[in-house]
Amino acid sequence: MKLLVKTLFGLEDILAEELKELGAENIKPIKRAVACEGNLPFLYTANYNLRTALRILIPIHTFHAKSEKELYEQVRTFDWSDVLNTHQTFAIDNSVFSDFFKHSKFATLVMKDAIADQFRDKTGRRPSVDPKSPDVQFDLHGWKDRFTISMDSSGESLNQRGYRGRGHAAPLNEVLAAGMLQLAGWDKSKPLVDPMCGTGTLLIEAAMKACNIPPQILRRNFGFRNWQDFNPTIWNRVKNESDAKVRKSPLDISGGDIDPRAVAMAKSSLRSLDLRTQVKVREVAFENHKPLWDSGMLITNPPYGERIGEGDMIDFYKQMSDLFKQNYQGFEAWVLSSNIQALKSIRLAPSRKIPLFNGALECKFQQYKLYAGSKEEE
Repeated sequence: MKLLVKTLFGLEDILAEELKELGAENIKPIKRAVACEGNLPFLYTANYNLRTALRILIPIHTFHAKSEKELYEQVRTFDWSDVLNTHQTFAIDNSVFSDFFKHSKFATLVMKDAIADQFRDKTGRRPSVDPKSPDVQFDLHGWKDRFTISMDSSGESLNQRGYRGRGHAAPLNEVLAAGMLQLAGWDKSKPLVDPMCGTGTLLIEAAMKACNIPPQILRRNFGFRNWQDFNPTIWNRVKNESDAKVRKSPLDISGGDIDPRAVAMAKSSLRSLDLRTQVKVREVAFENHKPLWDSGMLITNPPYGERIGEGDMIDFYKQMSDLFKQNYQGFEAWVLSSNIQALKSIRLAPSRKIPLFNGALECKFQQYKLYAGSKEEE
């Protein structure tokens, strides 16, 4: 079975390594995705266990089309009763980049009509469209005149782990947080600190990784559960085997934030995963936050200035670098930010710079080694 596993820009190689560890074959990283192959048990395993994947697609129909008529006819050549019935709802996600179809939504409408008309002609009934919570989700990808239709085995995006409440002003995508931990080379042998943790996404993802908690342990539904070939016996075996690998142990993970509401949300998320005793989170301003250990790793996602009014970002980042040198000597620090000018004001020389995206914001993920008596960047 051919799979296309979507991820965020910059995390392709990390995802490829995850897929290899789970047993995928013929792995090929591409832009914002990894192509690979695996059987049905692997599909279930990957959806349940991948930390840096957004969606897992199964291509089912590939063709060429240069007009509305050709697109309609090519969609109708596929027997949609193999993957959908009239009692189910469906929806179509799309990413079409073609001079032949100026508006991607138009291509989606053509595909929808072709599917519905095929059912109507065969059965006299047509399945309904439900864009919010469909039984079956399709993905239409078009590049120039080449189109691929895939089935979305995940349903909701896999970054939606289910532990985080809504309402925070600038949340960090869970997949991005998991990828940052991997890129930084963090493992549970190193104490981890996030002195501006917000709702605690980085800390929670770290604790889940350290305890082997499957990222989808709280999820009750996946797209593949509504498919005609869904095998509950295989699914239950995969889930039980994954859950049996959970190992709770004392962890050196802590964080803080000045926002009491964010801290409360972080603690609530930790409770939902039974991780409240593994991770220490407290209400404290960044300038007053002191690490509990003499060395370790600091990873943080400070305000950028684009979304949150925090005053003068340049001065804030200068203050941040001073506090790094004062309070975190012996630590390795990683900072994610889209504010490139503010990053330049950090008075430390970055050891590494990794381009990433936080939503639509192009960011740099930068490493700083905080030796005793760190020199300022010349």
